[in-house]
Amino acid sequence: MVEHRMMDVNGIRLHIAEQGSGPLVVLLHGFPESWHSWHHQFGPLADAGFRVVAPDQRGYGRSEHPDDVEAYSILHLVGDVVGLIQALGEEKAYVVGHDWGAPVAWHTALLRPDLVLGVAGLSVPPPFRGTQPPLAAMDKMYGGRFYWNYFNRPGVADAEFAEDTRTTLRKFLTWGSGDAPHAGEGRQPLVDPDRGWLVDMADPEVLPQWLTEDDLDALTESFSRGFTGALNWYRNLDRNWELTAPWHGARVTRPALYVYGDHDVVPAFPGTPELIAKLPELMPNLWRAPLKLAGCGHWTQQERPDEVNAALIEFLKACP
Repeated sequence: MVEHRMMDVNGIRLHIAEQGSGPLVVLLHGFPESWHSWHHQFGPLADAGFRVVAPDQRGYGRSEHPDDVEAYSILHLVGDVVGLIQALGEEKAYVVGHDWGAPVAWHTALLRPDLVLGVAGLSVPPPFRGTQPPLAAMDKMYGGRFYWNYFNRPGVADAEFAEDTRTTLRKFLTWGSGDAPHAGEGRQPLVDPDRGWLVDMADPEVLPQWLTEDDLDALTESFSRGFTGALNWYRNLDRNWELTAPWHGARVTRPALYVYGDHDVVPAFPGTPELIAKLPELMPNLWRAPLKLAGCGHWTQQERPDEVNAALIEFLKACP
């Protein structure tokens, strides 16, 4: 049975979902998601002998939504994970992240390896800091049409997404799915900044088989306070690049697992396929080769729960 409570962590209030006992596994969701995005993982991981905890990360769901944009930097997000591990009375944890949760997990392992027993990322590979700020790089490549740049226009995506929250989530989750039309055909998350993103996203008559109306109910409730807190993560992309300068060239050395779908748009971002191919040589403790799931889109652990659960359990039990 999943239990819920509020905790004081790193100076803010976080809502967490929790099940099981044993070594701690922290599950970190992405955008636009919540703790519920891990609902397929709670039972299997708890049954395998782990204490499973998934927070609504800052700016999401029932957790606190700081007003200050700079309160969503990668150092704040890693600080939340560190504070959560300590508030739960644990000395170390396994940290698993999907989408935006993956960079938080990877950076937790990079900045605080003493706390991390093992780290896993779904969809987004480990960070290798570039030579220029990411927004400038994408602006140069796509002329301001990349979704990161769109999300950095104050209040714009916030208003578009909040106009009809349920429709936004239904369109967004379907668009990123491996079941979407043209999935796996080189889609890019490009936005006409004058028209918005959702206008060109199909609104499905039938939901993908992995997505239920109950899932949409849970996510719609999570975004009842709007999208600004979640979008503020993107508004720190360049700031994160500046803050992580001391770790330029550093590598994740803890035992690591990377899982992605071959119909996911994120691993197809410019330069990412080459990075994934080099991970075995770049990461000394990468557990086996990256696991590629055929036909899987962006929502890895929801689209392929059985395969992800099996890989996670085997990895977690193999960590020293």
